[in-house]
Amino acid sequence: MWNPEQYLKFSSERDRPFFDLLAHVSLQGVQRVADLGCGDGHLTAYLLERFPGASVVGVDSSSEMLAHSSRYASEHLEFVQADLGAWQPLERLDLIVSNAALQWLDNHEALIPTLASSLSERGVFAFQIPANFDAPLHALLRELTSSERWRGFLPPNLDRRPNLLTLERYIEILTALGFAVDAWETQYQHILPEQNAVLEWAKGSALRPVLAALPLELESAFLDEYAELLRGAYPLRPYGTLLPFRRVFVVANRL
Repeated sequence: MWNPEQYLKFSSERDRPFFDLLAHVSLQGVQRVADLGCGDGHLTAYLLERFPGASVVGVDSSSEMLAHSSRYASEHLEFVQADLGAWQPLERLDLIVSNAALQWLDNHEALIPTLASSLSERGVFAFQIPANFDAPLHALLRELTSSERWRGFLPPNLDRRPNLLTLERYIEILTALGFAVDAWETQYQHILPEQNAVLEWAKGSALRPVLAALPLELESAFLDEYAELLRGAYPLRPYGTLLPFRRVFVVANRL
């Protein structure tokens, strides 16, 4: 279950990759746009500002997130609850944007061509995927959930590594489909203001399935143990807590 308030505690850091991605989209005369994994819709609303006159649809599987999107809905902006892997537009799209969402879906070898096939003749497919799943934030969580103390209370693979492709493979797939591809990696250095900030960050993302499965009476003890591990990996410095975060970006323009 997604918690919009928890997720948006770090909205500045989580939103920045979206704007960095859009800075590489130069498409003009856009009429139809889809934001896949739109969350609460505040970034989807920006797409309507960026492409005035376009029809924009935000798609997300989370009813909790979409409950907050109604404040942004308008004649040209709608929101749909659907599985990103199964949703199909009614008309071909000029632009598909996906910010930190596709990592939740499997089989990118098939997914990427399927999504690309929804684009118009001059369409653009722009997506960003977190690529930090070997970082301590995730590695320590996998270690903890599989430990003797906790594994009996939790299903296996709650924080599994997503089945992502290499950046080179995304380029190969999209160029073979007739796209010119601009792709890059960025490692952000997020400076978070508190000692337990990385725990609060994880509560909005990686910890969601763990906390949903854990018996409520054990939640506090689990969080205390995880917080201690995170403080060792991400110590509080004079300027705050440093969270390095690697992301992969792809902007594909149909030729």
